Amino acid sequence: GTVGGIGINLAQPGTFFYDNLIMGVQLMEYARRYGVEKFVVVGTVCAYPKHTPVPFREENLWDGYPEETNAPYGLAKKMLWVQAQAYREQYGTSIIYLLPVNLYGPGDNFDPEGSHVIPALIRKCLEAKDEIVVWGTGKATREFLYVDDCAEAIVLATRRYDKPQPVNLGAGFEISIKKLVTLIARLTGFKGRIR
Repeated sequence: GTVGGIGINLAQPGTFFYDNLIMGVQLMEYARRYGVEKFVVVGTVCAYPKHTPVPFREENLWDGYPEETNAPYGLAKKMLWVQAQAYREQYGTSIIYLLPVNLYGPGDNFDPEGSHVIPALIRKCLEAKDEIVVWGTGKATREFLYVDDCAEAIVLATRRYDKPQPVNLGAGFEISIKKLVTLIARLTGFKGRIR
């Protein structure tokens, strides 16, 4: 998929919508045509409504519009769930829909224009001398999952799950951005000002 942090989502909403929707739609359609035994859609928590209560529950997926900063991406991914349900109903296709939380780990994108929050903060802390700027108030919370744990969850769900309802994949707890940046600053040795 085409993925990235808030900055690149805001700069390229059309690309994020089109790329993710068309890739998923076409892959699912051709998997159906060629009789793929099971198709796994990896969605995103960005599909959830902006004001979804924490912890996110799958039954809240349609309770409102996603966060505006990444709504085109989230809606494109949510439409793949609609397609999965329609294909399951019409063709009997085995399709599951998984919603991983924010991921981090080796091989992450550290590009300042497109990175997610953890690699962006790591890079800022490593490159700054006196001060780093972090978006927002720091009060917002996010749930993160290590990429290897997510991969394991996808494999387990592929083997053991075959229902139309979506399934969240997460660590089960959230951290505020303020606590996250404080932790990353400590681990990287950054002792400057956080604004």
